Amino acid sequence: MTDSVIETVTIANDEAGARLDRVLAGHIATLSRSHLKTLILRGHVTLAGRTIRDPAAAVKPGEVVTVTLPPAEPPSPKGETIPLNIVYEDDAIIVIDKPKGLVVHPAAGHASGTLVNALIAHCGASLSGIGGVKRPGIVHRLDKDTTGLIVVAKNDTAHRALSKQFAEKASGPLKRSYMALVWGAPDRPKGTVDAALGRHAHARDKQSVRKDGRRAVTHWQVLERFLGPDGKPVASLLACTLETGRTHQIRAHLAHFGHPILGDATYGTGFRTKSSRLGPAARTALEALDRQALHAYLLAIEYPETGGVLEFHSELPGDLRRLRDALHTESREAGLTGT
Repeated sequence: MTDSVIETVTIANDEAGARLDRVLAGHIATLSRSHLKTLILRGHVTLAGRTIRDPAAAVKPGEVVTVTLPPAEPPSPKGETIPLNIVYEDDAIIVIDKPKGLVVHPAAGHASGTLVNALIAHCGASLSGIGGVKRPGIVHRLDKDTTGLIVVAKNDTAHRALSKQFAEKASGPLKRSYMALVWGAPDRPKGTVDAALGRHAHARDKQSVRKDGRRAVTHWQVLERFLGPDGKPVASLLACTLETGRTHQIRAHLAHFGHPILGDATYGTGFRTKSSRLGPAARTALEALDRQALHAYLLAIEYPETGGVLEFHSELPGDLRRLRDALHTESREAGLTGT
């Protein structure tokens, strides 16, 4: 058993009266608020020198909070031999080009067959133990049916460094960009969606723009515009770069912007009839897609060991490439020479 890791936080003046778990989550990037809540309830947190088990306790300026992380236990998810498309790997990190259908982390309905199960089998003993369980250091996620690049920490040092980057986002070299095939064509070449996101009031599996939500910013740029057989704009290929990283951010933002992602059954339901405006090849490719047309094609990080910047790229997978090529071909036939 290794010694426990201890994080110490001093409460600032502007944090007076805030919830203990919320304040700690703002200071300790390597632990989620839900995980901190669990640590508090289990007696691993002291406030002003005494153990406290109330996550909602109001903090006072100058108080010192100590969080004791128990030694890492063996992973509760089991290792499973699942093929991985490894883009890069060393002793600190591993970068995976995730296929569609692969869930990142075990959850309700997906207890096995996940990326975490695959990484436990692949990495063996070389795993991050942050948070009390030896498992791959998941610092960001991709939706089940979103393809593309995801980086995972293999040791505690890399986990802390990457978590800090993903927490700070806009202030460092971290860059995450996606390609999205969307309905319609924006009326300008590039722009930004700056709209706070929170859980949808009625659909618990969705995010929506809310005044009381968390700040969310997505920058987009038009790469291609496509015409339908009627000669009118029907779809576009966008490059979207995250400034923040909220759940379903790009999907929710593009739907709010009026250009939901092709094939998105959650955020693009009102656009299903638009498939009738596609030519036969594009319609067939879209029907075969059976997922949102979203791909994480670019990932840049500050390497935890040296501070240098590593940048990775991923080509559009076959299903999205077939859809894009069909749209492009039919657009040319409708009279578009290219944009």
